[in-house]
Amino acid sequence: MTKLNDLHDNPGARKSRVRVGRGIGSGVGKTAGRGQKGQTSRSGVAIKGFEGGQMPLHMRLPKRGFNNIFRKDYAELNLGTLQTMIDAGRLDANATIDAQALVDAGVITHVRDGIRLLAKGALTTKVTLKVAGASAAAKAAVEAAGGALELPAPKPAPLSRDEQKAARATARAAKAAK
Repeated sequence: MTKLNDLHDNPGARKSRVRVGRGIGSGVGKTAGRGQKGQTSRSGVAIKGFEGGQMPLHMRLPKRGFNNIFRKDYAELNLGTLQTMIDAGRLDANATIDAQALVDAGVITHVRDGIRLLAKGALTTKVTLKVAGASAAAKAAVEAAGGALELPAPKPAPLSRDEQKAARATARAAKAAK
């Protein structure tokens, strides 16, 4: 049995670092493993990926795909998980279940850009959910169970060029009438 005053690591578990530049007898004296002269023998070197002026590999390979910097990052919630939490008593089916209720119940940890409801699993309880989005199958499953979904209002469709011109002309006419 180990005692608190007799705790220690396994032999060889902790290895002390090699102290370089401490004389020729140490084996890593003088140049301290950096070789002779040149950029890398000196401090402040940052040439990772540099290939001596040749076009580096990461620039020779083709670019792939598209990274949308405005992409929304939703926390996903499955119907099966929701039903499990309701059955366990961690969520109140009579109250409106929103992002804060899910965080308080420990169902999700981060809300991010909102909650997206997915149809994996089955929902048998009548619930009212307030989420940022839901798949068509999840929406149908909630309504089939007698529940309701509160989704944010969709953004209006952008105006066509002709509609924009007409709106500007109307605005100009209204301004001229004043």
